[in-house]
Amino acid sequence: MGCPGTHYTESNMQSWAVASSMLKALRNRIAFVRQHVQCALIARMPASAIEPLSTAVWRMRSLVNARTRWHGAARCEIAREVLKLSGLEPGRIAAGSLRESLIDRRIYFGRLSRGSETWPDLRDVALALADRIRQLQATAPGRPVIVSPFHYVSQYANIYVIDELRALLGLESIAVVSGVPRDMYGNDHALIPGVNVLYTYGDDDRNGLGLRVARALRRTGVAVLFADVPPFALHRYPMETVSVSLFGRNARIHNGVFRLGAPYDALLLPFYLRFQRGRFSAELFEPLPLAQPDAPQHLANCIEAAVTDNYADWLVAGHPSMYAFAPVR
Repeated sequence: MGCPGTHYTESNMQSWAVASSMLKALRNRIAFVRQHVQCALIARMPASAIEPLSTAVWRMRSLVNARTRWHGAARCEIAREVLKLSGLEPGRIAAGSLRESLIDRRIYFGRLSRGSETWPDLRDVALALADRIRQLQATAPGRPVIVSPFHYVSQYANIYVIDELRALLGLESIAVVSGVPRDMYGNDHALIPGVNVLYTYGDDDRNGLGLRVARALRRTGVAVLFADVPPFALHRYPMETVSVSLFGRNARIHNGVFRLGAPYDALLLPFYLRFQRGRFSAELFEPLPLAQPDAPQHLANCIEAAVTDNYADWLVAGHPSMYAFAPVR
């Protein structure tokens, strides 16, 4: 016969294991339901509510979270003390990261829940880009165009514009070079199958990146690259940079777009988004011939103009190095 005490202990341990498993399952279920409800609410949020909600959330979080408070303060201080910008809106600047996240999730979960969703303001931006590209192609047939969204407002808003542009140009797919983490909220490719994202990080993604972009340019005549990304943002996977002047100081920007586009005499078409009072708009710059020797400085001038005009919506605002640091020259 076994010892009664031992039997009791084993039975007790089994009971605790079952209870622990049930508790874990309950917690997972609660987390799933909570996330599902949150996603459903965000998917139905009116665009006009995004800006005041993000500002209110930032103010509440800043009262109890030092990281949130000082991140907002750093964004404002760099604009005021380093870049010497005027006419600033501290509340909008401080809440920029939260506003970006809300817009990202609103666009993603809205499309996820309804299958498709139309944003008229963003479609108007895509129409303006498509018209400009058709004009360029009519003037110089066969000359490739690299569309360059700058890092403003929301990555998902920019990708929405690019997907609409693809459809307007009658392209089955469009190549987008991006360093943004993939699938932040779910399966991106399932929602935007026409956007072929070429990632700049990871050895498997970086190998042959230039060749894949070149193939895309030859196949469709159009590709997309975020040419304004500061070098510090890709410090884990550094790329070659080139010297320019920004805000009266020596600076460096990535050289990849010039190295890729110059051999094909490609044109760069930069633009950046704005978001105010629930409405999107955009500023398009003049096309930039990438083979010109002064092309890097012209791009730097566009970057400076965008930061000056729309610092509050700049996604990388708040990092002290901005364009002054480059891991690779």
